Amino acid sequence: MAANQLATVEAFLQGHPTIKFIPPSSTEFATAREVWNGSRPDTPLAIVQPHSSEDVATLIKFVKSNTISFSIRSGGHNLEGRALVQDALLIDIRALDSVTVADDRQSATLGGGILQGDVVKTLWSEGVATATGTIPHVGYFGWASYGGYGPFSSKWGLGVDQIIGATVVDPNGSLVKIGANNDLLKGIRGAGGVFGVIVDVTVRVYPAPSLLAGPIIFDTSDIAKSYTDINTAYNNLLDTETLPPQLTLQRVTFNSPRGLAFAFLFAWSGTADELEEGQKWSEKIASLGPAKMNMVKPTTIPEWISGAGAHVPRVVYGSSRTYNVSRITPKVAEAIGSNLAHLPADPGAMFSLHQLRGSSATPHIHTSVFEPREPHFMLEILGYSVTSEKQNDSEAWAEKFAAEVEEAASSSAVLLPTSYVSIYSSSHSVSTDEWVNRVYGDSARELRALKSSFDPENVFKYTVPSLE
Repeated sequence: MAANQLATVEAFLQGHPTIKFIPPSSTEFATAREVWNGSRPDTPLAIVQPHSSEDVATLIKFVKSNTISFSIRSGGHNLEGRALVQDALLIDIRALDSVTVADDRQSATLGGGILQGDVVKTLWSEGVATATGTIPHVGYFGWASYGGYGPFSSKWGLGVDQIIGATVVDPNGSLVKIGANNDLLKGIRGAGGVFGVIVDVTVRVYPAPSLLAGPIIFDTSDIAKSYTDINTAYNNLLDTETLPPQLTLQRVTFNSPRGLAFAFLFAWSGTADELEEGQKWSEKIASLGPAKMNMVKPTTIPEWISGAGAHVPRVVYGSSRTYNVSRITPKVAEAIGSNLAHLPADPGAMFSLHQLRGSSATPHIHTSVFEPREPHFMLEILGYSVTSEKQNDSEAWAEKFAAEVEEAASSSAVLLPTSYVSIYSSSHSVSTDEWVNRVYGDSARELRALKSSFDPENVFKYTVPSLE
């Protein structure tokens, strides 16, 4: 059957020269198939690369009429590698990477396959910016539409809050404009491409800020003690002062070329007149514990993201875990610190802690299905290795880490019921319904209703999240 379908695809594409066809026999196939999680075993039927929205619409009409299973790839950075599906046609839309800033400079329309690094470079050259993450080779739309924590979330909101419109190829292969008053936009804000192929997305943009950013690196000779002590000091800071909206902090622990690194990624975005205040805040954060190095300095968004992304491997093997907690209590910090002391010596094994506060932590019940809006910390436990041989070691570390954090958070009454879809593993032994309920909470019912209305035949079944 696969051979017949492959022949059907090849014959069809002979009449569509703008759609590149990469069969398994091609020397380009292995490279084109590569996604961030190299442990994904699935091999697509073939890979096709459309170069326009019309190409995508043509492909969706074709696969539907010929009952050919397919999946969509934008950035390919999904933590489980779920762009790849065994014997399904992979539609790779990364060539849809345009950026058009509106005349009023209040918004920009981005191609659905554009990567974050290209977004920030192009917008910066136009004198504007939008909320992004810190890894340049992540697809922008996937990051933004599933939530989008990042260095500007306290100032401008999450990635999902920037989306004000989209163009979708629907299950019939028609191009549909989704505007601000369309109910479907609420579903796209939080559930991404579950309804169709997003060929472009319109997002809010802002005047390019003056940026003060960089890592503040702390001593790791006793990481367990450093982590708990610095967490206590940070909680005291939160209890006595109000962090300004210009400031976003992300705690990360990873293996650098110089050994184990524990840092606060500091990002201050404001006006030029506010940089002095930002510098004072960097010194406050550095004073939380024994800082080895304060690398905070004036920079640009493209430079900052390029530098941060350099520490993330391009291919890894393994899986992840995640939790949302309302506070990092001493018990939770102790569980984190003790497990960081046993972090595998592998560039793929990492831990990250995002804090949702400021404009991100406000009710958006009528605008998005992204559920966790109360102030919280989102934990990323990344059990990956840069080699398949060490994958099991990293995954075992992550599993133990997750179990101990869950126990500590539960006993401290700070564990929240929601999880982050971009990191929550579907490999956990729960049903699809339980998985969706965990991620979307009270919005799960509305999400399913939108899916049934827009894609009743579940044409886009190989999406994140899976809605059966």
